[in-house]
Amino acid sequence: MTTPVQDQGLLELTILMPCLNEAETLASCIDEALAFLSSSSIRGEVLIADNNSSDESRAIAIDAGARVVVIDEPGYGSALRGGIAAARGRYVAMADADGSYDFSSLGPFIDQLRDGADLVIGNRFAGGIEPGAMPPLHRYLGNPVLSYVGRLFFHLKIKDFHCGLRAFDRQAILDLNLQTTGMEFASEMIVLAALAGLEITEIPTTLRPDGRSRPPHLRSWHDGWRHLRFLLLFSPRWLFQIPGLVLVIASLIAGIVLALGPLKIGSVTFSAGSLVVAAGAFIVGVQALQFDFITRSFALTEGYRTQDERTRRQLAAVTFERGALVGLLLVALGIIGLVATFQSWRRVRFGNLVTTHEMRVLIPSVVAIVGGCQVALTAMFVSLMKIRADLD
Repeated sequence: MTTPVQDQGLLELTILMPCLNEAETLASCIDEALAFLSSSSIRGEVLIADNNSSDESRAIAIDAGARVVVIDEPGYGSALRGGIAAARGRYVAMADADGSYDFSSLGPFIDQLRDGADLVIGNRFAGGIEPGAMPPLHRYLGNPVLSYVGRLFFHLKIKDFHCGLRAFDRQAILDLNLQTTGMEFASEMIVLAALAGLEITEIPTTLRPDGRSRPPHLRSWHDGWRHLRFLLLFSPRWLFQIPGLVLVIASLIAGIVLALGPLKIGSVTFSAGSLVVAAGAFIVGVQALQFDFITRSFALTEGYRTQDERTRRQLAAVTFERGALVGLLLVALGIIGLVATFQSWRRVRFGNLVTTHEMRVLIPSVVAIVGGCQVALTAMFVSLMKIRADLD
């Protein structure tokens, strides 16, 4: 990957295009971008982040008046990360080099940046999608669903998470330390910008049919899953907390009812076997909630969620001593149940415990011991993270 240039701050704008074998459309895109710079009297450059093209893209770009950096690491995200690092402008406007975006429409994007925005995203659904510009699968399912998930998970108002036309303050985006290499880079930029508290705005933009004769680099299902996976991994609330709460509450209610006696619904009777299932669901739910808290704590201690005051307060309240105390209390309750069950076992001369009464005591007792150990170990792990982050 190319290294950042040393003479930063000399230009106001870098128009960045990732490129992989775009010989058919690259020259016209560069011409359009240079024309925008000239007509807007913006001191800027056109930068092509070439991802090891095997066609004439590099020569075409140089002949058209662009600067070229070669990014060896494959992937859409890799090309853009390398291009952003090499840009000489205070602001960077990025768009695909396939002719699908109108570089002459960058004016409102730059105005938003000058007014204080950190990241400006195009909205193709508000600006207009020309016939044939977007496959129906992407237009009516992929983009709307993934954008909705992004808004739901991260409380954003962005309607088009995957628009390739966007502009941003270069240093603000570099400070996010973006890492993804593929198409999910588009989601990573928005999510980490939101978590860092950057100002994000959206502007209607149009999408034109691209000018390529070859298939696009985008792989619908593969890249769609990568976007969804990224959104889930950066939203522990939806990946861990909500499923964990559902499991804990449902299994706790079922466990209490079944511990008191069999439950008959119609011709079906739920008894000790169902209590085992409820106990397993409860343990899994507790583990999910633990992962939620650990993940959010990690994100806070590593600087991803600097504005998450709720997690900060929770993290401050968790100490090894408190966790160990709660864990020991749960373990003690479990041991009391085990002792009671042991007495019943001894009365049958350590034979087979065939009654469901003992099972209704034994199963919750084991769950209490396991849960107590989990609480204590989680508190220990969180305390270690706090020491590392100097939050104790």
